[in-house]
Amino acid sequence: MIALTLAEIAQIVGGRLHATDGSPVVTGSIEFDTRKITEGGLFLALPGERVDGHDFAAQAVASGAAGVLAGREVDAPAVIAPPVPTRHANAYVLAGDKTGEGAAVLEALAKLARYVTDRLKDLTIVGVTGSAGKTSTKDLIAQVLSPTGETIAPPGSFNNELGHPWTALRATEDTRFLVLELSARGIGHIANLCEVAPPKFGAVLNVGSAHLSEFGSREGIAQGKGELVESLPEDGVAILNADDPLVAGMASRTRAKVVLVGENPNADVRAENIVLDEQARATFTLKTAKGDAQVRLGLNGLHQVGNALVAAAIALELGATPEEVAERLGAAERVSAHRMVITDRPDGVTVIDDAYNANPDSVRAALKALATISRSTTPARRSWAVLGPMAELGDDAVREHDEIGRLVVRLDISKLVVIGDAARAMHQGAHLEGSWGEESVLVPDVDAAIALLRAEVRPGDVVLVKASNAYRLWRIAEALLEAGTK
Repeated sequence: MIALTLAEIAQIVGGRLHATDGSPVVTGSIEFDTRKITEGGLFLALPGERVDGHDFAAQAVASGAAGVLAGREVDAPAVIAPPVPTRHANAYVLAGDKTGEGAAVLEALAKLARYVTDRLKDLTIVGVTGSAGKTSTKDLIAQVLSPTGETIAPPGSFNNELGHPWTALRATEDTRFLVLELSARGIGHIANLCEVAPPKFGAVLNVGSAHLSEFGSREGIAQGKGELVESLPEDGVAILNADDPLVAGMASRTRAKVVLVGENPNADVRAENIVLDEQARATFTLKTAKGDAQVRLGLNGLHQVGNALVAAAIALELGATPEEVAERLGAAERVSAHRMVITDRPDGVTVIDDAYNANPDSVRAALKALATISRSTTPARRSWAVLGPMAELGDDAVREHDEIGRLVVRLDISKLVVIGDAARAMHQGAHLEGSWGEESVLVPDVDAAIALLRAEVRPGDVVLVKASNAYRLWRIAEALLEAGTK
């Protein structure tokens, strides 16, 4: 973050000083974990379900923090954030925030992030949203832009009212690109995030079924996702997926330049001649107004082609040549954990850990990658889909889980292991689609799945593990890999 005194921070956020004359200067990072405090940093005192950050204020200062941004008075030099107006309170949701002190700190953090990003005149902000693929695309964009200048992007899926300003405040005078991932639980959320760090580039990847319980319909999701392109300035650029009609239709909602990407012939930046190798890594021809180039991705899954086109479009708008874009895309690596991490055990078992999160669109993409990898040899390898529940689907939860079970059969996956009663409809859908018997198994929990797989997986099998993040199914992948070393 740029250097600011506590007095300046208090003025920016509309707060008051406590136990300080305001002269200490914040020169380090802003953190909400005392274990990550650096010399001259600023500690965020946030209440949680188990502990309250306000109780650790003195410890944070003792660890080197210049001060604390808090919702109430603490035993340390602090800026006390003002209460959040009632009309803004629903924009900040923190588990354990019973007094509204956490909401006050988050709103103050948002004001601080807006002040800092406005001060950085050489900073270009890129925003990415969509129902699936945000994190992978954000990681790709950051890697494609980084050769041009210092680039900041959030770790993993740190994309909400805390992660968004926290990431923005990592930027300094040396930062040229800030790549932000924007999530939403309802209408107005993305618009609010765009106020925190106004993007010049905005990419909308797709409109799927994730968060149906909050938005009510895919049209509602499209309305919320489109807030990103509505926020762009006239000299901005909207990157829209030409293969998704709900996304392509957002072109009328922005005053910015529109660049369409996809396989659609009308796309400005498109992929042709796509070929997948034995690990579902794509090779394709990148077609652009500046010329063509051959791209070979090191990332796994056909869905990465669309993600790569978004990154390519942004880099091209910023002056890169097609050849430079192709080279950078080819060198891009997986950055975030538990996303299509493919590991071969010594005995030939391949484990695909894609367990960080799941919604209907991302599960379909992962299953298609599993089918591609298992059929890359002759004879085909035996394939396992180990799937847990997909969260936040509302009234469509049973139908969406049922459709995934049926897709497993249509893709000719060998075995389906469904974990937890919330995903039972997957198991039932597979049976109804294919008259399956032992090919599909419903188990109660992760431990039962591990026991089953350890007993039945044999050399040469390919195992995909995927579910919503809360279920932590990567423990299954880890157990399988550990078993392969014994």
